[in-house]
This record gives sequence, structure tokens and C-alpha cells, in this order.
Amino acid sequence: MSNGNGLTRIAVFYDGSFFWKVSGYYKHVHSRYSYIDISGLHEYIRQRVAELEANGNAALCQIVEAHFFRGRFSLKAVQATSNPDKQLEVDRYQDQILMHAGVVAHYHPMNESVSPPEEKGIDVWLALEAFDLAVHKPFDVLVLISGDSDFVPLVRKINSLGTRVLVLGVDFPNGAKTSQRLIDEASYTIMLSEEVDSKAAKSDPIINGMFR
Repeated sequence: MSNGNGLTRIAVFYDGSFFWKVSGYYKHVHSRYSYIDISGLHEYIRQRVAELEANGNAALCQIVEAHFFRGRFSLKAVQATSNPDKQLEVDRYQDQILMHAGVVAHYHPMNESVSPPEEKGIDVWLALEAFDLAVHKPFDVLVLISGDSDFVPLVRKINSLGTRVLVLGVDFPNGAKTSQRLIDEASYTIMLSEEVDSKAAKSDPIINGMFR
């Protein structure tokens, strides 16, 4: 641990589209039939970091930063859909979830000039924000919730600062999958999909607490 008081400071960065895809998988495809609860996920992260860095003492592992990055459609684009009220309701509900979990949301305009529309620039923004915070508000462990190999340069830069990177990944059949390149660069990797499906998961209150 790099600070003098024994506390391991954790910063969590969400690739928003990836996270909602993973959460949706657990709700609509997996036998859990439940979305991921972000507050429960944070408790899970604290416990796992404690096992890696603080001899299992989660009290010495605290999340000091949590940031969520995602592209967002313009109001005009939403109003042009078949059910704009529903989409606006979903957006507002997701904002509420993030707000109550203490996660700072960062939204970037979707590129609506192409078909289908795409996220553009959001990965760069996440990387710049993560590196800036790592330099100016040092923390000990950066938790990256993403599957994109585009974040490999970020992981390398964070490593150069002496900050450990934990990639929280998944490998779903015919679904979301975390890049092996990203896994290889990280200090730690936890495959959430393996932990949730393990035999011990059913009786693990930390894992069960991740779902609502």
C-alpha cells in the first residue's frame, strides 16, 4: 500500500455501455434474473481488493472515486423513437441508480450522423479522466469495468505511476467478453462471470448482495 495510514484507496471507472450490457445479461439471460446493484458491486470490490491487498480487512479498503462514462442520445433523437417516454424514463432511472450509489456520471453526445449511431470519444474521455485523477488525487487501486482493449494504453500509464489496476471482466457465451490484452496488462483480474457461476456463489453474501 502506497499511503502511510494503511488505507487502500480504490477508484472505480465504468465503461457505461459495457456495464449496462453485463447487468442486462444477468437480468434477461442468466439464471439470476436480476440486475447488478451498484452499491452491492462496490461492497464486492472492496472485499476482493481487501483479499488482494489488506489481508482480508475490507475496512481498510475504501472507494474514494467512482465514475461512469457513456454516450447519450440527444433529446431530438429520443423523441424520434417509437416510445420516447420509455427511453427518457430509462435514462432518468439509470441516473437515479448512479446518484444513489455515489457514482459521478459523465455523458458524451452520441455520433448520430452515422447509421447506426455510435459512441465516439467516450473511451478517450474515460482514459484522460482516470489518468488525471491518478496523478492529482492519488489512489492505490484503479478498478476498470470494461472489456475493451482500447484501454490497454491507460492501464500501462496507470502502472507507470505505481498504481495497481484491477480489471473486472466477464466472458459470456455469445455475449460480452473482456479482451485478453486488457487482462494481460492488469495487476489483478477478477472474472465476475466465473465468480457468479461458482459453486460457492449461492452461499456467498457478498456475491448475492450484488443482485437486486
